[in-house]
Amino acid sequence: MEINNRNIAILVVDDEVDIRDILQFNLENEGYRIDTAESAEEAASKLSKQHQLILLDVMMGGISGFRFADQLRKSGNNIPIIFLTAKDTENDMLTGFSIGGDDYISKPFSVKEVIARVRSVLKRACNTQQGKNQSVTIGTLSVDADSKTVSLDDNIIDLTKTEYNILLLLMKNAGKMFSRSDILARAWEGDNIVLDRTVDVHIARLRKKIGRYGDYIINRTGYGYSFNPEIK
Repeated sequence: MEINNRNIAILVVDDEVDIRDILQFNLENEGYRIDTAESAEEAASKLSKQHQLILLDVMMGGISGFRFADQLRKSGNNIPIIFLTAKDTENDMLTGFSIGGDDYISKPFSVKEVIARVRSVLKRACNTQQGKNQSVTIGTLSVDADSKTVSLDDNIIDLTKTEYNILLLLMKNAGKMFSRSDILARAWEGDNIVLDRTVDVHIARLRKKIGRYGDYIINRTGYGYSFNPEIK
């Protein structure tokens, strides 16, 4: 689906005026409608249902970007968030994803990279919104997105919430490869920091629970996981 940028409002939150100005200028040149805030506190007062994305600095005076994002998620606000930060360690990135961030851009960044990430996150959010209530069936394995249940050969399978999220993600995007970071960002919920190897553990358990369809979940070293119904 083609996205009309003029219909997209983005909130840019950063305590550095130069960064706010650069992002506003370049994103408005791409056709987006931009609002800015210099703090999480100001962002909280400006954020509305019209906004469809937040570009959020992590290290700010007062409420940090991570804390603000955590507050939004706990309140039920699932607006896509791209973190902007000079902190680029693995733990910092995993923290951002574990509290509900959709992407993570390290400073200094190129404007072209920001624009590309913005497009990618908005497209993914649009696709997710369109299909969030759709169920998916491959063979005799079915995921019902309304009742949040999984059945194999007409028998309900007992999955954890995370296992369910992983299976739904992979089956709805059959054939598409997801990195461990993608899976962490899109299938995990809660405040706990999790590592890449945790994805492997959950997928190993999921494979066992879905029987013969476990062989359909394939791993490519260096790339990640996909659900490939062509595997026999």
